[in-house]
Amino acid sequence: MEKVVLLDLPDHGYNWLADFFTGHLHCTVYHGQVSTLKSITVSIIQGSGIGPAAYVVYASDLKTVTHRNQLCKFADDTYLIVPARNVDLRAAEMSNIDTWARRNNLTLNQKKLQEIVFTDSRRRRQIALPLPMADIVRVTLIKILGVTITNGLSASDHVRDVITSCAQTLYALRVLRAHGMCQEALQTIFRSVTIAKLIYASNAWSGFTNATDRQRVNGFLRRSLHCGYCSPDFPTFADQCDTADEKLFNKICLDNNQVLDCLLPPPTSASQSYNL
Repeated sequence: MEKVVLLDLPDHGYNWLADFFTGHLHCTVYHGQVSTLKSITVSIIQGSGIGPAAYVVYASDLKTVTHRNQLCKFADDTYLIVPARNVDLRAAEMSNIDTWARRNNLTLNQKKLQEIVFTDSRRRRQIALPLPMADIVRVTLIKILGVTITNGLSASDHVRDVITSCAQTLYALRVLRAHGMCQEALQTIFRSVTIAKLIYASNAWSGFTNATDRQRVNGFLRRSLHCGYCSPDFPTFADQCDTADEKLFNKICLDNNQVLDCLLPPPTSASQSYNL
């Protein structure tokens, strides 16, 4: 609440939050036995609507040691991005994060700390990588919010994993069909579950796919069509990625507060044309 009070909130908004975060109790029921009640004095209630926004406020004062480095925060996942010229500041940045966590009654999960070094595989000259950091495992691929990225910025591993996961949903659809579910319902589930999983965050990784990756995805879609889970006019993988990109771009253009707005160049004159 010390951080909430710094926001430009009306008094009744602050009082509502203060009331919400106080007075919660917890007990455990096991084999018909109920434990005594204990007060919950820390943490954010899992699944609450205010939870994600509350953590954003809580972590708002976590900043880098130098402005040239960046922190990307989503819920309780934090990613520290250090360019090559600042490689010597890695230890100072990690110490700063650890100090902030202790000051805010949090603990870094040492088992989840990972370091990945992105390099340009097209360079002919071999690059000497920095020495690994103490107590932090260096990996060649990392999963960022459900998307697997390699140190060479390849999406092949992600495509393989997501197709494997989607293939499991096809098995579930076969079971549902065997139990009498109609074709229309199966196609609805396919679109809402399988395709949603396949296209998840495609804006972030589809541009890194190669021809083999795209062939694997289209092959999966052809199998799905053969099984009757989608119609012949179902959009291709490329069309679905283009649609997702268009939707995201329109959202950014219509909302100056969108987090990606700062990445766009200034808008050009409406009368200006271009030729490909």
